[in-house]
Amino acid sequence: MAKQSVAVFFGGMSSEHDISCISAQTIAGGLDRDKYNVILVGITKEGRWLLVNDLESMKDGSWREGKATAVLLPDATEKCLLIIPEKGEIRRQKIDVAFPVLHGRFGEDGTIQGLFELAKIPYVGCGVAASAVCMDKLYAKVLVEELGIAQARFVAFTHRELEAGEAACAAKVEAAFPYPVFVKPTDGGSSQGVTRVEKRSELYAALKLAASEGTRVMVEEAISGREIECAVLSTPEGTKASGVGEIKAAAAFYDFEAKYTNPDSETDPHPVFPEGKEEEVRRDAVRIFEAVGGYGLSRVDFFLENGTNRVVFNEVNTLPGFTSISMYPMLWKEAGLPLGELLDQLVASAFRR
Repeated sequence: MAKQSVAVFFGGMSSEHDISCISAQTIAGGLDRDKYNVILVGITKEGRWLLVNDLESMKDGSWREGKATAVLLPDATEKCLLIIPEKGEIRRQKIDVAFPVLHGRFGEDGTIQGLFELAKIPYVGCGVAASAVCMDKLYAKVLVEELGIAQARFVAFTHRELEAGEAACAAKVEAAFPYPVFVKPTDGGSSQGVTRVEKRSELYAALKLAASEGTRVMVEEAISGREIECAVLSTPEGTKASGVGEIKAAAAFYDFEAKYTNPDSETDPHPVFPEGKEEEVRRDAVRIFEAVGGYGLSRVDFFLENGTNRVVFNEVNTLPGFTSISMYPMLWKEAGLPLGELLDQLVASAFRR
């Protein structure tokens, strides 16, 4: 049987560029070369699309110095990359499926998914609408509210509302709930621009920081509890949920540094929960994934509230990390689905869309 050509897109123009590169190394290295012809397309922070020759250049970062441009043609009759070398003839590289490994903006927010749709190329992961909705935490919370699943109370600010000044912003937050609170961009990723605020004097700086990372800002009440995550996967039999893992952050909350640079942070793929709580999380993860129109894969994050054991929804990640410490592949491995088989299922799901 002929190999399928899989184009792996990585890097990107978001603040999660470096993490995307690490995730892509895992995915590109895990795709079975007996089944797939793997084509690597790196997108620099400035937005240049480059043909990447090998995994080694991904690991050492030298791919960013490449000279051959590789862009996806939106022409639905072509279904190909246009390869433009520094010297020599331009050529077309046919692709069967696109595998975006682009965390954050311009990769996880529906933008590149729209390009795949225009080109009529099967692609891994959530579609345009679900990607956009889940990237904007405010929209996702509104949809989840309709399901009756518990979540942190929140208020939102536009950039114009922030211009009202420190006192007006503080009044809006304090009318909704007490400190501590979390301030975050509604459409940021990987906890970039997120601040835990303990008192009024810290609030406005946190709002301005979040505003620099996103189109709007959201302030949530702080939920004291265990941080737990569940992986979901589209299969021919419907949406399946993995077991539930726990994040043990080596910080006040699981921010970017705690996730990726602090060796004291831990991920536990088989924690012990009160009776019935793991099944509740798994059930809610599937309900939320389907309510937002999810497809392919996502990681759904919750809290298990201290004192009450209430399951509280946090957010949906439509393109979860695939680093060595990432929960999504870890949870499926624990469920008996090793990386290679997981990637096979994700590629197959792209053709079923």
